[in-house]
Amino acid sequence: MESEYLMGGIMASLLGFVLLYRLTAKKKATTSRGVARYEKLESSENGIDQAEKDEKPDVIIVGAGVAGSALAYTLGKDGRNVHVIERDLTEPDRIVGELLQPGGYLKLIELGLQDCVEDIDAQQVFGYALYKGGRSTKLSYPLQSFDSNVSGRSFHNGRFIQRMREKAASLTNVRLEQGTVTSLLEANGTIKGVQYKTKTGQELAASAPLTIVCDGCFSNLRRSLCNAKVEIPSCFVALILENCELPYQNHGHVILADPSPILFYRISSSEIRCLVDIPVSQKLPSISNGEMANYLKSIVAPQIPHELFDAFISAINKGNIRTMPNRSMPAAPHPTPGALLLGDAFNMRHPLTGGGMTVALSDIVVLRNLLRPLHDLSDASGLCEYLKSFYTLRKPVASTINTLAGALYKVFSASHDPAQDEMRRACFDYLSLGGVFSSGPIALLSGLNPQPLSLVMHFFAVAVYGVGRLVFTLPSAKRIWMGARMISVCILTTLLSCMSHSFLFLFSLIFFFFFRLHQGLYFQ
Repeated sequence: MESEYLMGGIMASLLGFVLLYRLTAKKKATTSRGVARYEKLESSENGIDQAEKDEKPDVIIVGAGVAGSALAYTLGKDGRNVHVIERDLTEPDRIVGELLQPGGYLKLIELGLQDCVEDIDAQQVFGYALYKGGRSTKLSYPLQSFDSNVSGRSFHNGRFIQRMREKAASLTNVRLEQGTVTSLLEANGTIKGVQYKTKTGQELAASAPLTIVCDGCFSNLRRSLCNAKVEIPSCFVALILENCELPYQNHGHVILADPSPILFYRISSSEIRCLVDIPVSQKLPSISNGEMANYLKSIVAPQIPHELFDAFISAINKGNIRTMPNRSMPAAPHPTPGALLLGDAFNMRHPLTGGGMTVALSDIVVLRNLLRPLHDLSDASGLCEYLKSFYTLRKPVASTINTLAGALYKVFSASHDPAQDEMRRACFDYLSLGGVFSSGPIALLSGLNPQPLSLVMHFFAVAVYGVGRLVFTLPSAKRIWMGARMISVCILTTLLSCMSHSFLFLFSLIFFFFFRLHQGLYFQ
């Protein structure tokens, strides 16, 4: 009997111990979710074996698109151990990210990635052709001082990304893994790594001193790292034209159509990409019930160059019509120890000017140069303070390209406002003058001369040019009023696109006056 009581006491003690342990563990988990998640990361239950712990990466990169792949190769070439986690390593099929400006190509050269545009049937691009109201003008990139291989490139986005991934994976210290990152692992305000699911569904965790999020425009990780104010100004409707030639070979074509621009550029030796912009203010026609095909044939087709008309109609009849919302998001980071945002997860602009990849590659060059002198990334707080300079150093290139994209989209779109319509006409005629009047703006757009002050000077020069045509050819009260409205449109468009530039503070002093003027509150 005594032995039975003894055994019962022992069993009760064991059960009590187990229960107490589980309750303590549960309380600990609920006390600090971030700490608990990090402790799971450090435990042996997360599927990371001891050998992998011993070779813990210096950097985790989330996403292997253009930004993630280029960054992985760049850091790997500098001797960092890099772990890249990408949701889908098969070749992407996208309708944007197909035009790399010459400034972006120069960044590829600087990163040692220029061979990634080889063997993918990429096409050289030497400038743009601009169309308006039956007139056209050719705007060439100012490439005279560069080697003959320097130009823009257009290609299938997926082919380019696969070449970048292959290049990154060729380094023994870069590991590409297919998996879906579900969350960032945080402890005491510092990002310690990521939680992710492998392609087989296994849940794992990975840790590193620095996690760089490059998971694109649909990023679900950016919320804790930036002030994500995503705008959708318009939508692209995409087609592929076959068996035709562009009027201006090796040039992108921009048609200043109604309601907004239409783009054409060659993406292979046999294919031309067409992107029809439809503003968000206009209802997007349905593809499934034939509304889109009817819209493209009746509204868009009459506005495109006659050389492309038959191929355009044929592409519509084939039915492979795709759409994609255009996103814009200013860079508004929350500097966070242990983590950094890059690429479209961090900053987006309207894709009209094709500047996204140039900005991303330029950012990678800036980040690489900052990280190169650092042998140890383990001081998360110190590294975070140090990398705040990244946001300043990236501004000349990023702000110029971002501002130009937003401003040109507004100016190139049709408007019921006579002043804005006159600004559109003045912009076309200004660029048609040639010389510095075209080479200057094209140097900005291409990333060859990313100078914010030059951008403002040219934008105001367009307005002054337009006002001069109005006022001095046939002066009248109506034309003077229209000229004042044009200046107000210029200031509004520029300042609303780039209020973050400190040098524009002086212009903001006159902004409010012209804003009131634009609203018709003065000189009624």
